[in-house]
Amino acid sequence: MKHRLVAVAAVARNGVIGSGNSLPWRLSSDLKHFKAVTMGKPLIMGRRTWDSVGRPLPGRKTVVLTRDVGFAAEGACVARTPEEALTRATEFAENMGASDIIIAGGGEIYAAFLDATDIMELTEINLEAAGDAFFPRLDPALWQEIRRETAPRGPRDDADFSYVTLARQGL
Repeated sequence: MKHRLVAVAAVARNGVIGSGNSLPWRLSSDLKHFKAVTMGKPLIMGRRTWDSVGRPLPGRKTVVLTRDVGFAAEGACVARTPEEALTRATEFAENMGASDIIIAGGGEIYAAFLDATDIMELTEINLEAAGDAFFPRLDPALWQEIRRETAPRGPRDDADFSYVTLARQGL
């Protein structure tokens, strides 16, 4: 079974996805959305993203991709190459009965898997954020918007936002 690679990210208008190893905004609604989209699926994330999350996420299996040979992540699997991360995540997906493997960030991880990603589940945040981590630029010829939902701004959300699904052209 071929598993779809699905990148899930919250992205400011200027492409920022992080600042100082944390999110530069507070969007409680998007955290709930992330949980719903990723539950029951394996996640591939980089070490800095793992450090910012701080723990394994319940109901998901995590593969942490890092070049640091001494790194260990309690409750997660560690991979040294994108190929190894994908192999481990595929094993998890098969054991979990999941059709999707989630690419969960950060910027270098999204870029490493961009050419293999099938679907983008983006939260477009209506603000310009200061930051040091960016989502890779997408070639509009390769991606087609297939869904857009303007989400209601909740009381614990710093900005307006929309949920957008992009599919690789030809899928």
